[in-house]
Amino acid sequence: MNGVPVALDLRRDVGRWSLRTAGHAGRFTFLLFDMVRGLTEWRIWLPRMVEQAVNTGYGSLFIVLLVSGFAGAVTSLQTGYQFTGQLPLYVAGGVIVESMILELGPVLSGLILAGRIGARYAAELGTMRVTEQIDALESLGRSPISHLLLPRVIAGLFVIPPLIMFADTFGVLVGWVTAKSTLGITDADFVYGARYFFRPLDLWYSLIKSYFFAATVTIIPCYIGYNTQQGAEGVGRSTTAAVVASCVTILLLDTVITKLLLG
Repeated sequence: MNGVPVALDLRRDVGRWSLRTAGHAGRFTFLLFDMVRGLTEWRIWLPRMVEQAVNTGYGSLFIVLLVSGFAGAVTSLQTGYQFTGQLPLYVAGGVIVESMILELGPVLSGLILAGRIGARYAAELGTMRVTEQIDALESLGRSPISHLLLPRVIAGLFVIPPLIMFADTFGVLVGWVTAKSTLGITDADFVYGARYFFRPLDLWYSLIKSYFFAATVTIIPCYIGYNTQQGAEGVGRSTTAAVVASCVTILLLDTVITKLLLG
C-alpha cells in the first residue's frame, strides 16, 4: 500500500510536466506564426531593428573578439603541448584553424551572446510584461510582435553571424601569433597546414551554425520574456531560464548540425 501514493505522485508529476511542455510548445509555435505574419509590417519593425542591430552588434563585438582571442591562444598552446616532437609543425596550423572555424568560434561566441543578448532581451520584455506595458500596447491596437519581438529577432539574425565570422578570424590570427612565439612555427608552415586540412565546407558549416545560434539566442529569450509572470521574481526567473535554455539549445544544435553536415 505504501507504493500507491508514490505511484500516484509520479503519475501526477509526469502529467504536470507533460501538460506544461505541451503548453510551451503550443505557445511557442503560435508566436513563430505571429512573427511570420508580422513581417508584412516592415514600416514598424525596420527602424527599431536598425537600432537593436547597432546596440547588439557594436556592444557585443569586444567581448566576442576577446573570448575568441583567448580560445585561439589556448588552442595553440595545447596543440604545442600535445603534438610537438610527434608530428610535423605544419599540423599545428591545421589544428588551430579547424578548431576555431568548426567549433570554438561559433560555440563560444553563441554561449557568450546567449548570456549577454539573451539575458537582456528576456529582462527587457519581462519587465514590460509585469509592468503592463505590453498590455497597454495591445489596448492601443498595436502589435507587440511587430514593435518589440521582430526588431530584436531580425537584428540578431543580421549581426550575430558576422560577429561569429569575426570571432573565427580573430581566433585564428591570435592562434597564429601564439604558435609563432611558442612553437617556433614559420608562416609558410602555418599557412601550408591550414590550407592542407581546409575544406570549403568548413566555412559554410560555421556560417550555418551561426544562423541557427542567432535564432536561438534571440527567439527563445524573447518568448520567455514575453510570457513572464509573477512580478519582479518572475523577471529574474525568466532571465535565468532564457540563458540556460539558450545555452542548452546551442549545444544540442551543435551536436545535431555536426551529425547532419559532417557525420
